[in-house]
Amino acid sequence: MIPVERIRNLAIIAHIDHGKTTLIDSVFRATRTFRENQHVAERLMDNNDLERERGITIRAKHCTVRWNEYLINIIDTPGHADFSGEVERVLSMVDSVLLLVDANEGPMPQTRYVLMRALRLGLRPIVIINKVDRPNARPDQSLNKTFDLFIDLGATDEQAHFPVLFGSGLDGWFVRDLDKEPHEGMEALFETIIGKVPPPKVDQDGPFLMQVSTLAWSDYIGQIGGGRVLRGTLNKGEDFSRFVMRWKDSADQAKGWEFVGSSKEKGVHLWVTRGLQRVEVDKVSAGDIVWLAGPGEIGIGDTFSALEEPESALPPLEIEEPTVSMFFLVNTGPFSGESGTAITLRQLKERLRRELRINVALRMEDVGRSDGVKVSGRGELHLAILIEEMRREGLEFCISRPEVITHQDASGNTLEPMEQLIVDVPEEYQGIIIEKLARRKGGLRTVENAGTNVIRIEFEIPTRGLIGYRSEFLTDTRGLGIMASRFIGYGPWCGEIISRNRGSVVSIETGPATAYAIESLQNRAVIFVEPTERVYSGQIVGENSRPGDLPCNPTKRKNLTNHRSSTKDIAVALDVPRKMSLEQAMEWIAADELVEVTLKSIRMRKAILDSDQRRRAQKIQVELMQSLSAAPPPPPA
Repeated sequence: MIPVERIRNLAIIAHIDHGKTTLIDSVFRATRTFRENQHVAERLMDNNDLERERGITIRAKHCTVRWNEYLINIIDTPGHADFSGEVERVLSMVDSVLLLVDANEGPMPQTRYVLMRALRLGLRPIVIINKVDRPNARPDQSLNKTFDLFIDLGATDEQAHFPVLFGSGLDGWFVRDLDKEPHEGMEALFETIIGKVPPPKVDQDGPFLMQVSTLAWSDYIGQIGGGRVLRGTLNKGEDFSRFVMRWKDSADQAKGWEFVGSSKEKGVHLWVTRGLQRVEVDKVSAGDIVWLAGPGEIGIGDTFSALEEPESALPPLEIEEPTVSMFFLVNTGPFSGESGTAITLRQLKERLRRELRINVALRMEDVGRSDGVKVSGRGELHLAILIEEMRREGLEFCISRPEVITHQDASGNTLEPMEQLIVDVPEEYQGIIIEKLARRKGGLRTVENAGTNVIRIEFEIPTRGLIGYRSEFLTDTRGLGIMASRFIGYGPWCGEIISRNRGSVVSIETGPATAYAIESLQNRAVIFVEPTERVYSGQIVGENSRPGDLPCNPTKRKNLTNHRSSTKDIAVALDVPRKMSLEQAMEWIAADELVEVTLKSIRMRKAILDSDQRRRAQKIQVELMQSLSAAPPPPPA
């Protein structure tokens, strides 16, 4: 057992790509957590393929290191706004945070969000100005902006008087003074953590008390809950009470919470983290971050207490509400099952239910459709990560275009999710960016010249306005622009937004595409397929250069006669087809289109494959809209 006064619990928070995971790699090396001859991968905390490929942290992860007889619990948190809910919950387990700020970019949207949550909890952050060795680094300016951000968020005098370290997480050195201290070693970081982070404020002698802050799942054991022990000790096999509390009104937490239910449970398995591994133990005590299995059901915010009175239960934790939804549908395409497992609706629901056990920001709603369910999440990337994970499991299914989730205020007005958007672009592209975002109902807030020919522009824009914009943004800035956004709340409905003014090129035949057909099509459209690629009737094979859909036959062949050489088509000049990624396809499709997700390919298709049925459905929809517009208004109440 480690004395509680020698335990330090902290989380690392930062905007995406500011160096959190790389910093932890350097911490592992400095504390010699692994053997000298042990092979250790880069970005060790990114422990799945998706995180390594994208270079982002998707789920919060816990590790521990030892330094001078101290045990330091470190939680690596996601930096993308779509996974911000992970940060909110883990902050309840720590006593301080390391706020990582890029020396060039300074505080970014996610920095502001997670810092605001930490300050509200009364935590005193340690600020680290990272990447000071970069050519365009401006450590002093980034520090000044960070201090202004503290003041803007209402930090107390104690919180605003934060310790500061400068250094490079990649090279493994941090110092308190850039000019006076040698740029080597991590001692300054560890000394600051031990000196500035308080030990856990817990009661070791009282009855056992713990609150669940994060969830995991094991097919052999079942649900696993993680959190910090706030009071007392628990031995393996001991009984305790599980209390479930909930907010009376999740939109207005000032109304308080209420008791939902309780049950008698037993601690069947207990774990603590040492290094990166969970180690099973016979006893856990106050101050440490632990994992517990035994209860049949565990939810975020559940209280585990040795006392049987509901009054001992803690307030529920805030669980973020979804802002974007889409339909997950059974794949009804003619190529279904060829490159994966074509799942039924029952199998689709079962897979999503497994995800709900650990992904608490996700929602699944059965709206009565016989071919699919409605799934809601924190943003496009949140849902795209889930889709990619299911795809890599070999599952085949279809998804619809993302739609925002709206609410009604007390007066009956429609409210929609709003985002704070910050873009860094070269000066010559600022005009087109401001023009495009204005069409998407983006309101300009600030413009800042950061030097080095880069302009930082801040907008407030509906979430709808960002759907389908990222690829357009990269095209407009020639790939030189950087954009970051975060959800800031709900605002009044901003009106209609036209995100795509070009139609689709839709195949009317099934078979392999030919170079002859593609050559004639590419003069009027951007093509998505290449010769010999199999397509089917109703599949989208390109983007029309004009509004409206363009039916075509990409399988058409040129008839050969005795007057022509059979090798004449070899000289056909074709453009490189545009290959859509999953996120690009999700953003590009229209309301009557779907993305077909398989293990080997991403296809876009019409929701109704048959062209005649599609025309009839469009005609019925037009007649319905005309009848609604011609109907007399209802009499006043």
